[in-house]
Amino acid sequence: MNNIILLPIFIPLIGAIILMLAPKKVTLQRTIALIMSFILVASDLFLLFYVKNHGITTLNIGNWRAPFGITIVADMLAALLVVTTSFVLTCVIIYSFYTIGKAREKFLYYPSVLFLIVGVNGSFLTGDIFNLFVFFEVMLMASYVLLVIGGTKIQLKATIKYLLINVVGSAFFVVAIGILYSMIGTLNMADISRKINALHGVDTGMISVAAVMFLFVFGLKAGLFPLYFWLPGSYFAPPMPVLALFGALLTKVGVYAIIRTYSLFFAKETTFAMPLLGVLALITIILGVIGVISYYDLKTIVIYNILIAIGVILFSVSIMTREAMTGAVYYLIHDMIIKSALFLIIGVIMAITGTSTVKKFSGLMTVKPTLGWSFFIAILAIAGIPPLSGFFGKLLMVEGAFSTGEMFGGIVILLSSLFVLMSLIKVFTRGFWGEKTGKFNLAIPYKKMMLPVIILLTCSVLYGIFSNAIYPFISDAVDPIIDPNLYINAVIKE
Repeated sequence: MNNIILLPIFIPLIGAIILMLAPKKVTLQRTIALIMSFILVASDLFLLFYVKNHGITTLNIGNWRAPFGITIVADMLAALLVVTTSFVLTCVIIYSFYTIGKAREKFLYYPSVLFLIVGVNGSFLTGDIFNLFVFFEVMLMASYVLLVIGGTKIQLKATIKYLLINVVGSAFFVVAIGILYSMIGTLNMADISRKINALHGVDTGMISVAAVMFLFVFGLKAGLFPLYFWLPGSYFAPPMPVLALFGALLTKVGVYAIIRTYSLFFAKETTFAMPLLGVLALITIILGVIGVISYYDLKTIVIYNILIAIGVILFSVSIMTREAMTGAVYYLIHDMIIKSALFLIIGVIMAITGTSTVKKFSGLMTVKPTLGWSFFIAILAIAGIPPLSGFFGKLLMVEGAFSTGEMFGGIVILLSSLFVLMSLIKVFTRGFWGEKTGKFNLAIPYKKMMLPVIILLTCSVLYGIFSNAIYPFISDAVDPIIDPNLYINAVIKE
């Protein structure tokens, strides 16, 4: 049964390979991509409940036992993230049928999306630090293709910048792994943790160097200050389904990598890494807030909201208490769902109005009230208004900050929610209310485009209302983060 751990990686991989055999047959591409996404959701849910019933599950590739071989590890955190990923993927694929355009669909759009999921799910499930690098590269190569498909000037410009930044990040990743391997002599993450703990204060200076290098690499992927400069421009360029995938998934892989490596490697043996992470996270929140209140462009505002969410989650990670981490995991899953929903809503708005700038239209509520109220619910969820999905996680993160004496950080998180609400209410009132102005294209397949939006928003509402029912899963996800020995003992069975 341990082989089920590979399904979140193998299913999109097989689907992508099949789709590459018939790139010009759009109907076949759509059908196979959707079927594969449904199969992926089912297999990931099965894996989730298997981990819930049997605990952390591992698979040693080639039957080489850890730490000598490559180990795939499914703990509850990884299982929750792959389930959320597959759910977002399914909604984005359905949305793509009506928005991405046949020209892009004929140039390996769906295979690239599935290869992206291979990299994302592999990053969540790998128990080997070098294979984390490998899955990062798979994810990045697919993202390069998705970013450039269509060949518009803005896409090519953004792709060059995105490519150069990530090549530098990948080079630093290899160097960081090399430094760690030269000190520890292993690549298995559980074994790295065990051997770092055995140092007992020896070589902690080099461990701190490695911690900062990993923070640089993963912070670049996540969009942490001062490494976020590439994100607003690069994420503005691609079509909306691609942006929904990028905003919901790619930055979260960087966040997950920080959570995994810092909880296993650096939480106990360095006094420098965690405070640095906390400071950078708070600066990220502040700069994200400045971004959201400065613009009237919907895409730009939500892109800067990505930065705020990254800062909020990583500040809680820097505290590393059970309460703060529980809130961070809650909020991480919420953000994946609600960011994808928001970007898809903006895609519908742009299809109707022809623009993402609310200064160019108003009165949209009189034309499409369902769209308006969907946007309003998404605003409340992203701001953390109860009982929606953002509330419970943010409440726990603020309580975690206050309980450890991090009053300033807790206040910044609270104020960021207020500014997020203000920034989006500003565009809501301006674009949806008032006299009808601007040109509206009502010939779009509106109901079909709204279907995945409604599914994601319903999931967000249910995630908030039934947060108590989800708590046991979140608690299981937090256990190995707070007590890494649970992870180590599950991987290295002696």
